[in-house]
Amino acid sequence: MDGIRYAVFTDKSIRLLGKNQYTSNVESGSTRTEIKHWVELFFGVKVIAMNSHRLRGKARRMGPIMGQTMHYRRMIITLQPGYI
Repeated sequence: MDGIRYAVFTDKSIRLLGKNQYTSNVESGSTRTEIKHWVELFFGVKVIAMNSHRLRGKARRMGPIMGQTMHYRRMIITLQPGYI
């Protein structure tokens, strides 16, 4: 379960819960098949579809030095009907 960071609770993700879709941020280097395997193994559900997109890190300044937060990937996982 190292690949899945945490669940995301935004307006859109809460709306998707009614369609049996769950949103979470994952490690940017994780593949779709790894995430699908982890979700099915850890939660005991059947995944039928996965959508993902990469989100760029935000610019941050610490004194005179300009930096960036880490990039990350967000997955929208659709479960088979009957699983919650």
